[in-house]
Amino acid sequence: MLNRKLVKVLSFRYVILAVVFVILAGGLLLLPKHEKQEGISPENLLANAFSPERYITTDELADRIINQDPSLLLLDVRDESSFKTYTLPNAINIPLSKVLEEDSQPYLNQNAFDVILFSNDNFHSDQAWILCNRLGYKNLHVLKGGLNEWYNTIINPKKPTENMASIEFEKYNFRKAASMYFGVAYPEKVVQKAEVKKYVPKQPEAPKKVVPKKKKKKMPLEGGC
Repeated sequence: MLNRKLVKVLSFRYVILAVVFVILAGGLLLLPKHEKQEGISPENLLANAFSPERYITTDELADRIINQDPSLLLLDVRDESSFKTYTLPNAINIPLSKVLEEDSQPYLNQNAFDVILFSNDNFHSDQAWILCNRLGYKNLHVLKGGLNEWYNTIINPKKPTENMASIEFEKYNFRKAASMYFGVAYPEKVVQKAEVKKYVPKQPEAPKKVVPKKKKKKMPLEGGC
């Protein structure tokens, strides 16, 4: 009963978010040209908003973290208190309320990394994505399902039943190996084809060095007196 209520609440939130997408894009279309701000067009914003390519799954992200993909930049858009309680390895905290601040721009608007935005679910990370995408920022992705999905699939994966397809068992083997990498201990000895080394928590590191995206210089006007 509780799960059904939770699903209804989450579904309602995502419906609201979808409506916000449409209203935002539609409202921008109605603005006079001289009032429109810099950034991508409303048409492109709406197209990007409904593109499945903007999401990254927990399995994809776990695989890239395990393989130490240097192109990842993980940005936790929750509040500072939630960030200090639990976050993903080497993530940087930029709360949603600070996404548009000047100090946040080098992390969000650059070409050197794939920026992964995440929160507890998709709600706040989707909002951060909308703000950044409207400004024309590239290489932005949202962790599908957020940390809730990360916990349910990577940290605490459910074992498939015997009647499920073999691909589900392969996925489970990967997830269980990944959970061990991130520090989950199991009482039984687990043997898997694709073993991964255990993740050893490090001391807090300095924020990943990022290179701000260079702005295009405006060309001087020709002619004049």
